Amino acid sequence: MTDPYRTGELRTHVLDAWTAAPARFREDANAEEDYALGGYRDRVIVELAQNAADAALRAGVPGHLRLEFDGRTLTAANTGAPLDTEGVRALSTLRASAKRDDTQVGRFGVGFAAVVAVSDDPVITSANGAVTWSRARTRAALTEIPALAAELAARDSHVPVLRLPFPADTPPPPGFTTAVHLPLRDQDAQSLVSALLAATGPALLLALPSLTTVEITTPEGTRLLTSDAHPAPDAHTAAPTSSHPEPGVTVIEADGERTRWRVVEDGGALDDALLADRPAEERARRTWSVRWAFPVDTDGAPVPLPPDVPPVVHAPTPSDEPQSLPALLLASFPLAPDRRHTAPGPLTDFLVDRAATTYARALTTLPRVPSLLTLVPVGLATGELDAALRRTLTHHLPDTPFLPHATPATPPPAADLSATADAPPALRPRDAVAISGGPGLIDVIAPVLPGLLPAGWPPTHPALRALGVRRLATADLIDALADLDRPPSWWRGLYTVLDAAEPDALGALPVPLADGRLVRGPRGLLVPTEEFRAAIPEATPLAPLGLRVVHPDAAHPLLLRLGATEATPRTVLDSPQVRAAVAASYESDDPDATAEAVLTLVAAAGLRPGDAPWLGELALRDADDEIVPAEELLLPGAPLAEVLADDAPFGEVAAPLADRFGAATLEAVGVLWTFTLLRAEDVSLDALDLGLDAEDDWADDLQDRLDDPVPPVVPEFTAVRDLELVAPDRWPRALELLSEPPLRAALRDPARVLRADGRTTDLPSYTGWWLARHPVLDGHRPGDLRLAAAEDADSLLDGLYPPAPSGLDPDLARALGVRTTLAELLAAPGGADELLARLADPALPVARDQLRDLWTELATSAAPAPPGPPARVRAVRGDAIVVADAADTVVLDAPDLLPLLTDCALVLAPWPYATRLADLLDLPLAGEEVDGAVDGDGVERPVPEPVRLPDAPATYVAHDRLTVDGVEVPWRYVNGVAHASGDDGLARAVAWSAGVWQARYQLAELLRTPAAAAAIRTESDLDP
Repeated sequence: MTDPYRTGELRTHVLDAWTAAPARFREDANAEEDYALGGYRDRVIVELAQNAADAALRAGVPGHLRLEFDGRTLTAANTGAPLDTEGVRALSTLRASAKRDDTQVGRFGVGFAAVVAVSDDPVITSANGAVTWSRARTRAALTEIPALAAELAARDSHVPVLRLPFPADTPPPPGFTTAVHLPLRDQDAQSLVSALLAATGPALLLALPSLTTVEITTPEGTRLLTSDAHPAPDAHTAAPTSSHPEPGVTVIEADGERTRWRVVEDGGALDDALLADRPAEERARRTWSVRWAFPVDTDGAPVPLPPDVPPVVHAPTPSDEPQSLPALLLASFPLAPDRRHTAPGPLTDFLVDRAATTYARALTTLPRVPSLLTLVPVGLATGELDAALRRTLTHHLPDTPFLPHATPATPPPAADLSATADAPPALRPRDAVAISGGPGLIDVIAPVLPGLLPAGWPPTHPALRALGVRRLATADLIDALADLDRPPSWWRGLYTVLDAAEPDALGALPVPLADGRLVRGPRGLLVPTEEFRAAIPEATPLAPLGLRVVHPDAAHPLLLRLGATEATPRTVLDSPQVRAAVAASYESDDPDATAEAVLTLVAAAGLRPGDAPWLGELALRDADDEIVPAEELLLPGAPLAEVLADDAPFGEVAAPLADRFGAATLEAVGVLWTFTLLRAEDVSLDALDLGLDAEDDWADDLQDRLDDPVPPVVPEFTAVRDLELVAPDRWPRALELLSEPPLRAALRDPARVLRADGRTTDLPSYTGWWLARHPVLDGHRPGDLRLAAAEDADSLLDGLYPPAPSGLDPDLARALGVRTTLAELLAAPGGADELLARLADPALPVARDQLRDLWTELATSAAPAPPGPPARVRAVRGDAIVVADAADTVVLDAPDLLPLLTDCALVLAPWPYATRLADLLDLPLAGEEVDGAVDGDGVERPVPEPVRLPDAPATYVAHDRLTVDGVEVPWRYVNGVAHASGDDGLARAVAWSAGVWQARYQLAELLRTPAAAAAIRTESDLDP
């Protein structure tokens, strides 16, 4: 067996050293055991790959590593420079690496110790020869050295493996220059190797870029990892072609699955100060390197780390330093003696800073998409080194330009945007602004808000907060736009995209007005409708009204939802601004301009007279060029001028105003042609303030009629104004005007009153009530006249009421309160009192039959008793009609008492109504005022057969001379006993007692001529 690597010399040198100094043996054994069982216990695959990468790098060829595991032996074959004598010496000498070139990955000469963790007999075959190490052969060699016996015994014969190389003669596999064969020690080693091979993935090729292929064969099959690596891009890198990935992207394939990695790196020379605390051989390595590998999709956008890539720092192979960023960090960090953690010190601090700046630069090379935010450190660090890196990144990233500008979907005019056709430069996060809202809002805002992030970049993302990106809530955005100069159509576009925003955030939304102003907040603004725009000429100067009308090009439904009012001509008229302008128009600096604007709105709104009474305050020019409130003006030729009193406070409106706006518009603001209707809604009868004459008296009258505890309301109130200004002698013409629609309805139609219990009651309208109480008919109040010419005129009112003027419309007369029938009079409130008062007036003639019928109607009506007894009463004394004192008047309730009352004033009516009349008039009945006692005794006799009636007594007391209370009388019926003298007396007594008083004359005839009974009965058949 040849010895191309001079292994014998190496063995002799080591054995001599151990023999001379057994402690050296102990030291080497302990060191190897520390590495194999400590820092390199699970690094065998990584270290074999690292050696393969260094061999490829030395040879300047693409590295190819094949890892074969048959369940018992692991073989790692690689291409590149073959193993040489210096390499064997380095492998057999701990911490004395032959790799002093800064380009090599391995730096410390201890990595091969990882094989001892799984094998006692490693073998390396190469193009230059083969070498092996063996724990058993080493132990055998040491047992022959007495000086080491004690050390062997103390270590239980445990010896190092890699200090004594032995020659071997196995060639490498075809196509490879070097192969490492590792017979695995036991089942634990086999399980460890199997797990390490299964975990081998893209990170290995990213850490060792000189390796382009790793082939892994196990009993489960073969996996192939390949890498197509390219340098990081710079300003001079050519654009990639379609057949190659773009610069800086490494594509790694594993069994057909491809992962793409954006690789950005940096490096350079180290200052002496950074190496001052490092070991001597490390100080000889004077370069540093940092490489970041970001997993990306096919578009180059960052994606999460694959599950098979452990998130640890690579230095450049995996360490135990956790790293929370979604990218691989591969850097020349100095390692602690355990080879698993970075060593603290200036060099580590320097590399942390370089790693952060390289990471920040890498973000500028990635597509500007929202997934970039996943690369921004947020949350908690996973270790000390990770925390230091994140702190440094947090310092660098806010000033790193890697965020995109929002670009509107439709570019604004050149005057609005100065950017060229090229993509705008990236934003520094500290200069960026994020807002809530969809693409539409971004498109509208982008041209006017510098630094705005595009749609899709979540404004609440914690990464943006960590970067210092300014976030504008909707309300803040609105504030930022407050002084923006943009055409009204631009604002309308903004309202469209803000339509779904929370209303509370839009309270201060800027709104352009038609007069050119930009105001804050839609509340109280007027949004013009199509009706408004069509009805109001654009040239109409509405500014004198203080209106805040939204510019038509900015009108949008959002403004209405935020408190603006839809501007129809009518809603604009009803606005507080117009009301205030009208109220102040008399004192205005330019009342004509105010009048022009208001009249234009009134004409457009189509108002009717009385619809808006407050418009009567509008100051207008009169015929004398004076400023006068509209409600004090008449139209030229107005018929109302014919009826008003000479001192009525009315002038005539200026002719130019009448010609321009017409009678209808001027009447709507209160200028009069005829009487004006006043309209109002929900008028409470206890709070009238309508400016009508005697309106409180009318309300009190209505409430008295209802006698409700809660004041009623008139839902729809209509009344004629200015009735009190009519000249007394001009009422005939005034009534002609009032008889015309729509004034006639205000006079005729009752006021429908809504009561607290929900019922409605019709009561006199204000207009009818007022006219009924004023002398508007030939100097008389309507209620003091009677309607004589109508078909249903009542003759019972003759003499009591003068007739109304001839030719008066009966329907209008009734509405005015002219008396028509006694029944209507008695049904009216206070009608009975009025009738009694007129009957008590001796100047008013009343016929006897008329009086009897008046008492009959009063007794049979439902009229309540007067509140107080009448002082004087129309009555009958003897044959005369008199007006007597009530104290001298009685109601006759029995005809047999009449001879006893010859000097009394009598109320005479059909006897069934006597008691009712006595109650109504508060007068005594005659039977209560006289004794009516019969004087003397008579003779009881049977009532003769011809006049005997079923309900009358069968006998009577006959008197030759019958006196009652000393007065001779023909008959008396008292206590159920009839007294009579003569046939006429008996007939009356029988008729009264039988309740057929009207038959008294027939009974008297029968008594005088009994044979005439048949004829009398026949004649009575003809009675009505």
